[in-house]
Amino acid sequence: MTVAERVNAMRSLLHEKDIHAYIITSTDPHMSEYVPERWATRQWLSGFTGSAGTLVITQEKAGLWTDSRYFLQAETQLKESGIELFKIGTSGTPSQYEWLSNELPINPNVGFDGTCFSVAQTRELKNKLGNLGIQIVEEFDLVNEIWENRPELPNKMIFDHEVSFSGQTRYSKLLKIRKKMEECDCKFHFVGSLDDIAWIFNIRGNDVDYNPLALAYAIIGIESATLYLSDDHISNDLKQSLAQDEIHIANYDHIFCDLKEIAGSASVLLDANRTNLNAFNSISANIVEIDNPSQILKSIKNEVEIEGMKNAMKKDGVALSQFYFWLEENIGKIKITEFTVMNKLKEFRSLQKDFKGESFGTIAGYKDHGALPHYSTTPESDVEIKQEGLLLIDSGAQYFDGTTDITRTVPMGELSEEEKTDFTLVLKGMIQLAMAKFPKGTRGCNLDILARQALWNSGKDYGHGTGHGVGCFMNVHEGPQSIRQEIKDQALLPGMITSDEPGFYREGFYGIRHENLILCCKDKSTPFGEFLNFETITLCHFETKGITIELLTPKEKQWLNNYHQKVYDKISPELDEKHKNWLQEKTKAI
Repeated sequence: MTVAERVNAMRSLLHEKDIHAYIITSTDPHMSEYVPERWATRQWLSGFTGSAGTLVITQEKAGLWTDSRYFLQAETQLKESGIELFKIGTSGTPSQYEWLSNELPINPNVGFDGTCFSVAQTRELKNKLGNLGIQIVEEFDLVNEIWENRPELPNKMIFDHEVSFSGQTRYSKLLKIRKKMEECDCKFHFVGSLDDIAWIFNIRGNDVDYNPLALAYAIIGIESATLYLSDDHISNDLKQSLAQDEIHIANYDHIFCDLKEIAGSASVLLDANRTNLNAFNSISANIVEIDNPSQILKSIKNEVEIEGMKNAMKKDGVALSQFYFWLEENIGKIKITEFTVMNKLKEFRSLQKDFKGESFGTIAGYKDHGALPHYSTTPESDVEIKQEGLLLIDSGAQYFDGTTDITRTVPMGELSEEEKTDFTLVLKGMIQLAMAKFPKGTRGCNLDILARQALWNSGKDYGHGTGHGVGCFMNVHEGPQSIRQEIKDQALLPGMITSDEPGFYREGFYGIRHENLILCCKDKSTPFGEFLNFETITLCHFETKGITIELLTPKEKQWLNNYHQKVYDKISPELDEKHKNWLQEKTKAI
């Protein structure tokens, strides 16, 4: 079926079941950012392949809402689909709820797949459309009724994430979780988010692209815990190891039945943002809602994880040095496109020890493509890279000992004064944040201005956050901390690893983003309190030919020279003579 035919098939089902509107999100039953193919329902139904978007189909119309990262892509992919594109954040664009308010009758039936809609999303839907007197219909997975040959559940093996990498045993982590359960007077804790489960139980898998996760649910009790997963995807040795800590295995599909069995007098702790509606509705016991305790626990890396992340950065730095050397040597001699860049980066990284794959799809945006912050190359958009303009490369890798995420913007030829100025202003912001010293209790929203100040002074800005948490052989996007303008209560704490990635984008011309990962550390105690700072742990040079040196302050220049010396000292021993000489030139003081 074409996309238009799929949408029409959905409308037939809406009429048949008396549903006035059906909502399809981009997530799965675990509220994941990246989903297995089985739950790529929004993509299958609409033809839009971006990672973020919500599709709404009524008995008469259809609309898709996505953000500025995907406007161009969505416009192309939605052509002749009958689906109207709504550009989130642009003037005059209604939200999906405002649109539905105008399209729906009084007392409408609004449907969605209850396993792929969180409790928090459901409450927002009811709140926004409460004036219509909506009726929620969550029991129908309508897409499944028309999706022939729908992919099955992933069937990859689950493996142990050894203590030599995790730094903590499963048992010690469960003790911390149970302490929080006790504080909340809860006998059970339901966990539906895959990254939380992977961290708590020291397991990893290959069920989700880019994230080393296994499909599972968990119920943690006071003395034992149960993991719900595919029984034939876990080895007997790992089962026995889990059993030693009173962790039992049950079938993935049994979770809803077992939640119903929890006695009414026992309270259950869960996270409304990370629990699907069907799981929530299966519980008749008292429910205590807080963020999963594992969210904050896993964000604070222990000494073993920190050392592992630094080791992963060194391996990544070696691969990146080899890649950028190759790029410089071959540009203008052979045809190099955005796809070439993506494939070559992965090739060089794959030569490093314990490489397990990319941590997200590489963004290789040449010239005007770089102005799309989350540009994704397609066969139709792929372009040849020449000895001119700017090339933005945002990429990362998964290693057994850590996760990387780095952006470099590379001048491919001589730059204009405007390009060099913008390049330098973004770099100034990244350096200012990296040099920050701040009192304990400071939140990311309090520091965001440091990355924007140089741009603001020139009347410029960027429309995305400055930093997100990063997991350790885990999700490249991790909370609860962030560095962005929106107010968020979570303070930055020692052991947290966060990205530092200001940017600037001239639509139709070029984009610039510089990104390192920064580790929050203790600085010193003074009569005015305990202070913290950041240690930059990413190891890769910046192209100094893009810098207008006069725009850097003495402290910024010193920081860059010290950083480049560190890059050379850490990376050069792993390189052969030609790469070492090349890196020495790239990291020489300015």
